[in-house]
Amino acid sequence: MLSGGACCSKLWREVSSLVRIALDAMGGDHAPGEVIQGGLLAVMEMTDLHLLLVGPQERLKTYLAGVEYPQERVEIVDASEVITDDEAPALAVRRKRNASLTTAVRLIKEGVADAAVSAGNTGALMAAGLLVLGRMPDIERPALSACLSVFSGGSTVLLDVGANMDASAEHLLQYAVMGTVYAREILGKREPKVALLNVGTEEGKGNEQVKEAYGLLKGRLPGFVGNVEARDVFGGVADVVVCDGFVGNILLKTAEGLSAGIFGSLREAFAADLRGRVGATLLLPQLQKLKKRMDYSEHGGAPLLGVDGVCIKSHGSSKAQAIRNAVVRQAYCAVKLNINEQIRKQLLALQPTSGRMTGER
Repeated sequence: MLSGGACCSKLWREVSSLVRIALDAMGGDHAPGEVIQGGLLAVMEMTDLHLLLVGPQERLKTYLAGVEYPQERVEIVDASEVITDDEAPALAVRRKRNASLTTAVRLIKEGVADAAVSAGNTGALMAAGLLVLGRMPDIERPALSACLSVFSGGSTVLLDVGANMDASAEHLLQYAVMGTVYAREILGKREPKVALLNVGTEEGKGNEQVKEAYGLLKGRLPGFVGNVEARDVFGGVADVVVCDGFVGNILLKTAEGLSAGIFGSLREAFAADLRGRVGATLLLPQLQKLKKRMDYSEHGGAPLLGVDGVCIKSHGSSKAQAIRNAVVRQAYCAVKLNINEQIRKQLLALQPTSGRMTGER
């Protein structure tokens, strides 16, 4: 079974044509320097990757000056405006048509790019995806997904993690379908196990929305294993965990904070006295492996599934390696594997003989 990185390594050997990825060079806390560096790492590694750096032309040229990179596969797309994190997403997308984030997404619509990657305003990327690209057929609400490293090894796909605060039972079914395809095609899970995030594992648990979703998934989605509690998610009991964006975002941020707190506390304990420093020396290799496995930057970004194009949201604090991973492990693989077409096929296969998947009877 192939991991995301192994998947890309295999695809790299099967070069067919250039994959064109638009990178929002002005998105994120460390833009544009770290973003540009991450993009260049990706384009120097993947010989069939064409990188479109989107941002103020003269400023980006300054960062590229004196840097060695394959210039024939890197170009600057001028975008003079920037959407900041404190702006209202939909309003900013409408008003700032020449913003780096908006332009990166629009390049997909115009057929210039195959995918867009941004570490900028999450809501703005969601708004741009909807307003510029639109939804895929039979998808009512796109979902933002995240790969969570689990203690048993590998990853679990969690969605939605913030695109929509509320979700109906039909939306959760659509999330489950998209997550299943993502886990199978990108993470190499041959027969993904899918679970609903709930307050208990019994079928009758949860609010009305989740109980209705349980019935839909149980009757129509192969691989559905029932409910899962939050404490079991990191045990790897399911390959795909589905919930609304409010619950998913809280779980994701809690996990990030807990992980940072644990490693911070360990660092303080090891530095406290001689015994701690000796222990740290002995444990350091294993702790470094664990930290790397739990680090969000290893996955690089969260795909916005359900829009009619490939959009990857990187963490706002992403540095060069995280940007590289978002481009190579997420956007590149999604394009090469035609992930949206795979989702369309899966949705079509689950449609009842009459009515759409979205709940019409």
